[in-house]
Amino acid sequence: VQLVESGGGLVQSGGSLKLSCKASGIIFNLYTMSWWRQRPGQERELVGSIGPSGTTNYADSVQGRATISRDNGKEELYLQMGSVKPEDTAVYYCANPTRDWWGHGTQVTVSA
Repeated sequence: VQLVESGGGLVQSGGSLKLSCKASGIIFNLYTMSWWRQRPGQERELVGSIGPSGTTNYADSVQGRATISRDNGKEELYLQMGSVKPEDTAVYYCANPTRDWWGHGTQVTVSA
């Protein structure tokens, strides 16, 4: 199983970001997938998840700002977030924690 995130980088406060995650080695459309993040000095936390048919759930901290989507044909997972804040600075991970599948993460830094 391989999960490879991309799209991180430096974003200005108030701007938006879009992250992608390419999955391989799994039957992608069978699984709930999620985005997690680890902010500096903090534990890893759930950003949100998406089920095989597209049902989504989000953490309170990103509700209304984040959209998780998936393209089962491309075996890709996406995270879009608007109105980003410096506290959104983190390493963002694509994952299925139940199966212990984790990407290596992509750094997002939001400048004030």
